[in-house]
Amino acid sequence: MAAVESGLPQVQKEPSEALQIGVKSNGIESIPKDELRLSSSECVVSIKEILAQPCQEDEERPWEKLSIYQIPLYLKNGEDKAYVPQIVSLGPYHHGKKPLRPMEQHKLRCLRCILKRFNHDIGPYLDSVKKEEEAARACYEGTISMSSDDFVQMMVLDGCFVIELLRGVSMGFEELGYSPNDPIFSMRLLMVKIQQDMIMLENQIPLSILDLLLGLQLGVLIPGLVARLSMQFFDSLHPNFSGEWIFNRSSNLGRLHCLGVFWQSMLPFNSTRSETKQQPRSWKLFIRCLTELRDARIKIRLTYTDNWGDIRFRDRILWIPQLVIHDGTRSLFLNLIAFEQCHFNCSNYVTSYVVFMHNLIKSPEDVRYLRNKRIIMHCLGSDAEVVDLFNELSQKVALDIEDSYLYDLSTEVELRCFNWYSRIESLQIKCPNKMD
Repeated sequence: MAAVESGLPQVQKEPSEALQIGVKSNGIESIPKDELRLSSSECVVSIKEILAQPCQEDEERPWEKLSIYQIPLYLKNGEDKAYVPQIVSLGPYHHGKKPLRPMEQHKLRCLRCILKRFNHDIGPYLDSVKKEEEAARACYEGTISMSSDDFVQMMVLDGCFVIELLRGVSMGFEELGYSPNDPIFSMRLLMVKIQQDMIMLENQIPLSILDLLLGLQLGVLIPGLVARLSMQFFDSLHPNFSGEWIFNRSSNLGRLHCLGVFWQSMLPFNSTRSETKQQPRSWKLFIRCLTELRDARIKIRLTYTDNWGDIRFRDRILWIPQLVIHDGTRSLFLNLIAFEQCHFNCSNYVTSYVVFMHNLIKSPEDVRYLRNKRIIMHCLGSDAEVVDLFNELSQKVALDIEDSYLYDLSTEVELRCFNWYSRIESLQIKCPNKMD
């Protein structure tokens, strides 16, 4: 049974006698008119009875802790694979699903190894997490139907597994006591799949629980240690190999979960959400495609920077950092975008970048040009697949363009293009023969 209640009523296999409807021979439903009428007084009574029923969602809860969301249907677009873990479940949303059950025995193996390594008993782990249960539940969207004991055990088991992975990548799994031919930790391809599962929005453990569990293991709580370990763990997923991880300890968004840490590290250090909107402009286009920019004599150059999204425009040159596209890029960006779309007062940095690149790249020729400039590096089957990737990433994404960090740059580029094309048009009118 799923751990999260959908809030929808259960569907009956057979309608009750009171709900059965007679059907005429011509297939048209026959419902007595008297049964269709419901007096206003009966409506009032019915609504009052519904409102009188206790609703857990109406109870006061710390909404500010909410940070782990179920992917909205409008973003899924019929495709769940990018949002659903394939190897390991973390947290309640996918807990107990049949394809993910084989990993449960390895979680238990990790927990036994941890307790043996530190000569600990499981009791303090369960007791400590029990005290944080209410805060941990508040991090998840929806009502978690698990019992208190089951939820606490899941947090300890999943949390210790995550910490063991983070420490194993940092220190080496053999240093932690695992065999060189361990069925999980020695399998590089399997570890890549686990890494991709751990970056999914629906598959997160609150960072506060991870901090607590690591503190119990080490005997001292070290603020920011789990965040730094997670940045190292996800290093290969970073979209810019030449960039450096930057973690802003003052950002609350970086203290939510592993995905939040990854997302925050991709932002400029001083990135904040714009509180004011730019004045409306006469054009709505975000950026012209690469072919049109080149026709307008705008040059495209690779820039080396610590921030992968640091796109700049100076002296008719559009400077773009390198983007590395790998097999996990699609799922990574989809989950980062989903986090931005769901989380309150969250900047749209990743969404803005993706929409910008989607407008810039409209053909395989555009991708080929950027690849020759070493701005894009990819291991996909063809340049056309890169175009398809950005088309998919940008579908059904809600973005206020004027609130984008690239809006001013796009406006400046468009002004240059507008002036160029206006000049060409003027020359064509004045000297049509010279333009042939």
